[in-house]
Amino acid sequence: MNEQLALKFLQHFSLLTVGDNKRPNYKWKEQQTDKLTEEVFINRLNDSNTKGLGIITGFDFLEVIDIDTKVFSTQIEMNEFWDEYYQTLKDTIINFDNKFPIYKTKSGGYHILYKSKRVQGNTKIAALKGHKEAIIETRGTGGYVFIYPQNKVSELSYFDIDFVSDEDRDALWRISKSYNHITEQPKIEPKIQREYKEGNISPWDDFNNNNDIWSVIEDEFSIPRNGQKNKHYLIKRHGSTSEHSGYIFRDSGCMFLFSTGTIYPHETLISPYAAYTYKYHSGNFSESAKDLYSQGFGSRIKSKVEEIKPTIKEPKVKISDLDFPIDIFPKDIQFYLTECQAKLDSNIDYMGSSLMWLISICIGNSIEIEVKKGWNENGVLWIAVVGKAGIGKTPSINNVIFPLMKENSKEIKKYIESKKNEDYFNNLSKKDKDIQPEPKPAVKTQFIANDITLEALVDLHQESDNAVGVFKDELAGWLKDMNKYRAGSDLEFWLSTWSSKSVNLNRMSRAGSFVEKPFIPVLGGIQPSIFNSFSTEENKENGFMDRMLLSFPNAVVDKYNDDELEYHTIEWYKESIIQFYGQMKESVKRHPDGNIKPFRVKFTEEAKKEWIRIFNTITGHQNNEDENEYLKSMYPKQKSYIPRFAMLIHIFDSFFNPDKKADINISKESILKAERLSNYFVNNARKIKIESAETSEIKSSFGKANTNYDKLLAIYKKDPDFNRAKVAELLGVSRRTIQRWIDKIDSKK
Repeated sequence: MNEQLALKFLQHFSLLTVGDNKRPNYKWKEQQTDKLTEEVFINRLNDSNTKGLGIITGFDFLEVIDIDTKVFSTQIEMNEFWDEYYQTLKDTIINFDNKFPIYKTKSGGYHILYKSKRVQGNTKIAALKGHKEAIIETRGTGGYVFIYPQNKVSELSYFDIDFVSDEDRDALWRISKSYNHITEQPKIEPKIQREYKEGNISPWDDFNNNNDIWSVIEDEFSIPRNGQKNKHYLIKRHGSTSEHSGYIFRDSGCMFLFSTGTIYPHETLISPYAAYTYKYHSGNFSESAKDLYSQGFGSRIKSKVEEIKPTIKEPKVKISDLDFPIDIFPKDIQFYLTECQAKLDSNIDYMGSSLMWLISICIGNSIEIEVKKGWNENGVLWIAVVGKAGIGKTPSINNVIFPLMKENSKEIKKYIESKKNEDYFNNLSKKDKDIQPEPKPAVKTQFIANDITLEALVDLHQESDNAVGVFKDELAGWLKDMNKYRAGSDLEFWLSTWSSKSVNLNRMSRAGSFVEKPFIPVLGGIQPSIFNSFSTEENKENGFMDRMLLSFPNAVVDKYNDDELEYHTIEWYKESIIQFYGQMKESVKRHPDGNIKPFRVKFTEEAKKEWIRIFNTITGHQNNEDENEYLKSMYPKQKSYIPRFAMLIHIFDSFFNPDKKADINISKESILKAERLSNYFVNNARKIKIESAETSEIKSSFGKANTNYDKLLAIYKKDPDFNRAKVAELLGVSRRTIQRWIDKIDSKK
């Protein structure tokens, strides 16, 4: 490649030089973030060991699908595979050729190039039967691809690479994964076990042997054409806009879907029995087996049905219950939080708790979880991040919620502008009104509030009916205002909103306000001593304080940190959260009367088993006479919070992991994550209660002493090993002063 063209590539990409055996001839990992200067690049380009150039993927969000057709034995097989794969992409992704540049490699493979905010590390996507080498891989963070400027396949060139939508990237990945050979059929393990005579057959095997999958799904799909070398049929879901939705393999008779718009799971082999189960029994294999047996499938039972008692394994928790379980979030989000922790001295506990509040607001009333028939939970959370003044609560919170705060500010500004136009029109004369179009009424779409009265909050919620979050830097103000305007009723209002019960405010001056399904998550910071002052018997008896989720880490103030958080990391996080909020907002469904119709999710069978175990464990704590009475009253609220956590975690994870988007119902993984999060909040409540009890004990030890020195003397006589830091805090002196007084006391002995 000549120097002029090479420099043009350098303007668009981070490049590396390549020597013999297609290996970089210089260290290149640092070029993921900082590309070479022109001077250094020219020197390396002119190095006698340089044989070619490569583009570093992951840099500036570049990702590449790498198709390696040399795994085939013949050129005919290579061509057949590529022709079908390429045609499938064009049939499925609208204007595919105008979105994805494609280049052919020297070995006969292909590179499909694009940019995405979802770029991830190098990933093996598909391998053919009998081959260890992958036929389709990605090159992302930590990878590179060679440049083949003369081998352009599509209309677009290297210099036309641009961002593609998440939907198009998802389709590209799903289609690529559909070529992965799956060596094992999915194992069907119904809840019940039956004994059959030797040589006889189960109902599900009997059904699979006597039915093909087409007989189950033919009313839902059509067959546009045969696939590669007649190894499979291409099938298309009725009503689908793409050319096909998946395959039926001739050898196994199983279906494989890359479309998520069906009742069947995608990216897995589906047998005739599995398809029958999803179609007629909503995925309940136990009920499906009973149904087939009643129809005559399977050998007759030798002995009576015996229930299998599931073996429950406690989830492996790798981190302490007092540390926020950051791995409940998608890996990309974990990376952002740890970067903020390392480079902005932010606290993981405060950020993780704030993110749960943010997810709660985004989802709002649009989704709820059916724990069991008649018991539904929404996603409302009340979270208090607890710590001393100056410990960094607010900065940590702001690092997480700033994208929503920006969107909220836009809505406020939009309302102000609309109100100006409305007022201007209303003040016009009748003649002027006749010649100007009447503006639409100004609507308050603000969805986060701070210092606001209940009346204003309910008015706001009438307009933003999916959710209105309350965020207060100092949560003490919210707690103090609880009964500020009318004795008793504010507390009742908040208790009702936590349970999603309708609220109604009657007014003397104007019409009252009514919200049928309030959804008001609360977040704020508070100091330990102030929080404990609100833990009164009254608030404990009415259950108000038990609804508070407490994050109380052992936070310290760090020295100045010279590390910088990358701008693109901040921008990626902001855009991701805004997209998540927008997607949830667009998914809101409504009844004919205009009220929100929540989408209802349920537990999968595996998740249900774990939930029953968790529920019974909590019940055991409630009935345990040795359990702390303070915590006993918290446990019933965790029976509501854990399903809420599971739903929020699952929906958020699905957004960042396209492979899971079709898994609508709550998985076992999500309920186990919810359990760990609940343990975290319960143990932090235990911690703050212990500290409160210790504070009370220390204060009682002061007795009737007046001076700080006399108070120190009193507690030292009672317990020489007292908590120096806590006493220093209560007396308002330094720890050095405490030690000096102790030395003085010891010297008089």
